[in-house]
Amino acid sequence: MVAVPNIKLSSGYDMPQVGLGLWKVENEIAPDVVYNAIKAGYRLFDGACDYGNEVECGQGVARAIKEGIVKREELFIVSKLWNTFHDAERVEPIVRKQLADWGVDYFDLYLIHFPIALEYVDPSVRYPPSWFYDGDKEIRLSKATIQQTWTALEALVPAGLARSIGVSNFQAQLLYDVLRYAKIRPATLQIEHHPYLVQQELLNLCKAEGIAVTAYSSFGPASFQEFDMEHATKLTPLMETDAIKSIAAKHGKATSQVLLRWATQRGLAIIPKSTRVDYLEANLAVTDFDLTADEIAQISSLNKGIRFNQPSNYFPTELLWIFG
Repeated sequence: MVAVPNIKLSSGYDMPQVGLGLWKVENEIAPDVVYNAIKAGYRLFDGACDYGNEVECGQGVARAIKEGIVKREELFIVSKLWNTFHDAERVEPIVRKQLADWGVDYFDLYLIHFPIALEYVDPSVRYPPSWFYDGDKEIRLSKATIQQTWTALEALVPAGLARSIGVSNFQAQLLYDVLRYAKIRPATLQIEHHPYLVQQELLNLCKAEGIAVTAYSSFGPASFQEFDMEHATKLTPLMETDAIKSIAAKHGKATSQVLLRWATQRGLAIIPKSTRVDYLEANLAVTDFDLTADEIAQISSLNKGIRFNQPSNYFPTELLWIFG
């Protein structure tokens, strides 16, 4: 079994540097995917309300625990607060629902998924709620502020519902805003990060403030081609670029492993998604070789500043004004 390094969080807890992302893991296979990942050595699982598969992922965890493969305290389970639950009084109830879905008593890390507050949708009406109030095309914004939402997240810690809290898809200005009033500082920032979107200044800020960074979509456009985004379909897939292929051949590694090592060697945590056991194992084995400084610089030079996971990429033109 591969030994995975830990990252020490400002909360005092250790977070595995390599985990499994659960976005787009289909419900019918999610229990087996999580179970097989635990058997392969994964201990961090990155979920969210919006993924719609927390019940099934929890079933995989329960199976592994029941069989004695792992103990709950050896796992690091991450979930996220969806946009429709930003109002302070909605936070704890939805966290308790998500914990029940997972079948656990606490989250190791709980994040604000997006810095966008939408009007509340009761889980009995539709769950996950999606972006749209009516489930179709109507977006209704909530008046909840990030400060109100963050304060509600802070209350999860003494209540024993979350050991660490953090944010996702925040940029520098919002991070600075949270740091002004936070009584519990964000332990992590989760962002889209790959060689086409390096965001080095944001990484520098997080390092200076002691905020660990988790990278998602480490393979760039590969995760978004199904959404028919222009950049995702026209850009050369990162694993097919000459630079990545050349470096991979030199090290005797897969191109995917080079991309993941580029992130982990620079101190980031990663949560690549896969449903195949052989890929799960390969993605986990990305901290036992080193790229040269020149290779890291060569990969970083692919930066184009292109972001795929932003709300305006998913919505019709008439809705873009909401997100700028």
